[in-house]
Amino acid sequence: LKDLLDEAVERADKLISERSQELTVEEKAAVVEAVAIGSVKYSDLSKNRTTDYVFDWDNMLTFEGNTAPYMQYAYTRICSIFAGIDADQLTGDIVLTEDKERALAVKLLQFEEALNGVAKDGMPHILCQYLYELAGTFSSFYEACPILNAEESVKNSRLRLAALTAKTLKQGLDLLGIKTVE
Repeated sequence: LKDLLDEAVERADKLISERSQELTVEEKAAVVEAVAIGSVKYSDLSKNRTTDYVFDWDNMLTFEGNTAPYMQYAYTRICSIFAGIDADQLTGDIVLTEDKERALAVKLLQFEEALNGVAKDGMPHILCQYLYELAGTFSSFYEACPILNAEESVKNSRLRLAALTAKTLKQGLDLLGIKTVE
């Protein structure tokens, strides 16, 4: 296992070096560790335990598809929206006027259902699939519904949706034992 994790760190270091040159040494080390170990854990947990398992480094460490790096990147991308904004200070109701807003709100409400499925059946891949779908739903919402350029009440509503999405992604990944970085 040590050799596997060491190789995951080496591969993640190469991958992160190609994508992010602006990180400090400490930031890079934290990202590499989170991505490497998270990739191994997520790859294992995202598969139904009753099906065949195929080990593939390239699929495990990609920033696309149902992988830890994709989930971690989705979380980080949402956090970047809040540069200079304290999500805890947002006020007002969440108002759902667009289809993509409603779709995101519905997906957020399904978190408890996913957790109950994991607890009931001991199938962590249910949570992985939920998180992957949540990240995709948020991406569709983000593309269709401007956040920072919207009028103030709409902006606050959409920021609150984004904050709930980030919180849910983080909590779900934490439950799987996978670190996130902001």
